Amino acid sequence: MSKNAAGVRTGGEQALALYQALRAAPGAPLDEAARDLDLTEAERERARAELTTLGLIDTTAPSPLVIAPDVALLGLLRHERDRLESRLAETSRAHTALETLAGPFLRARAEPGSDVEVEIVDDPARIRRELADLTKTARGSVHSMATGSVRREEMGLELDRDRERVARGVRVQAMYSARVGQVPEMDQHLAARTALGAEIRLSPVVPMNMVLADDSFALLPTDPRDPGSPAILARGPGLVRVYRALYAYCWQAATPYGHREEPDGRGGGVLTEQQRTVLRMLASGIKDEQVARTLGVSLRTVSRLISEVMHELGAASRFEAGVKAARLGLLDGEGGPEGLGTARDTA
Repeated sequence: MSKNAAGVRTGGEQALALYQALRAAPGAPLDEAARDLDLTEAERERARAELTTLGLIDTTAPSPLVIAPDVALLGLLRHERDRLESRLAETSRAHTALETLAGPFLRARAEPGSDVEVEIVDDPARIRRELADLTKTARGSVHSMATGSVRREEMGLELDRDRERVARGVRVQAMYSARVGQVPEMDQHLAARTALGAEIRLSPVVPMNMVLADDSFALLPTDPRDPGSPAILARGPGLVRVYRALYAYCWQAATPYGHREEPDGRGGGVLTEQQRTVLRMLASGIKDEQVARTLGVSLRTVSRLISEVMHELGAASRFEAGVKAARLGLLDGEGGPEGLGTARDTA
């Protein structure tokens, strides 16, 4: 084995060794650099795939273009931002389609024989009755998503619903904003729901409050930005399946409750506002010197803040810290419990 490849064991170490070799010899063919490292064909392809995924090399040209880590980080963060914006745009389009359909159905009061019924409900007591009825009428599944925490007085009722539904063989899925896991009382509640058999996932972006049952019931707000707005109640597979598809998409992108990004509990939840500000500025491509001028601190202080952020995120480099911050939603503005909304009603 060559000197440069000595001690390389894991795929990540092999990718790092290959990246360093390509940086040391600009324009060198990737295959040649891999041979110098005594990488097998399979190891070479795994390293190539990892570096390409991270945006550290561009292999579309005959000789790979090596990209600086900070440039690759910005590209990765832009991709993550675009992906989240695309998801929100899809939600907005689906909501617009429902509003377009709701008008004619409401005026016609849903013609006899129609498989779709839509109505606007502004009575909180009626909404609670509908959700209570689902406990007895749902046959196969109940899916819910909530943008914020469950009210303390509603937690016991939610657990009772879970217990009864699971006992009848109904699949229960619930999705919450990742920020609620930082609230101890909510964390305990999610653990209790999981223990009863409910499937719980957390996501950096939850577009709206929503409750779905089977293919026949959907309850969601008329204005996703205002949890207190009147609710849209839709019955029938024609519309409900649209929201089932949206829910399934968000569900796949969410993280199962209990599967932490950091096994040691580090996740950025205890970052100070100054540390978050530094993190967001660096992710935007701002240099250390400009960060220091903006905050009115010394370069040494900026370096200390960056080291603290890396420690809290369990990251070995700035690049890794940026990737973890993007995955944890720390670059999307306020991320602590203080900014939580409150779910108006959940299943």
